[in-house]
Amino acid sequence: MLGVFAAFAAIGFVAAYIGPTGVALSEANAEERPPITLYSSTLVDAQNLRVEQAAAAAVDLDRGGYTVYVTPKPTPTPEPVAIEPSSSSSSWSPPFVTPDPGTAQAIAYDMVRARGWGDDQFACLVALWNKESGWRVNAYNAGSGAYGIPQALPGSKMGSVAPDWETNAATQITWGLNYIGGRYGDPCGAWGHSESAGWY
Repeated sequence: MLGVFAAFAAIGFVAAYIGPTGVALSEANAEERPPITLYSSTLVDAQNLRVEQAAAAAVDLDRGGYTVYVTPKPTPTPEPVAIEPSSSSSSWSPPFVTPDPGTAQAIAYDMVRARGWGDDQFACLVALWNKESGWRVNAYNAGSGAYGIPQALPGSKMGSVAPDWETNAATQITWGLNYIGGRYGDPCGAWGHSESAGWY
């Protein structure tokens, strides 16, 4: 009995050893196939579909077969603009000059003396035009349009003396003294009015 038992044990041992090895070897010799999944089964169909669509679309792609039409934009009609009349003060700007108040006062002193007015009148004139313009030939009041040493309103009035009224101190002073003499009698009369009314 011991012999029978030994024989069965030997057969069982061989079967246990050869069984898994034999199955593994037989599977290794078989063709390898990827597992069938939902993804792998639709992959082939999707690739075939894409190839068929690309082939169909490539047939009619030709640039010569197209016409492009662009609708032109209408030209806007310009709106009429009302042009307001401009005053001489808004269309004119003072020229660039370097004022010299000391020279202007020296010119004025000689002109005041030539008219027979004394030093007291010249003192009133100095005070008046210090207040009005600081004796600057290019003094300009953008609010009123007054210009120059005497602050003529508008400045172009001084063109009655000479065409260089914008830059020449002697032209401006001549016009200013004529204006003061005709309206106030003398510089002290103009200065007194300026002190009481704020303008002359």
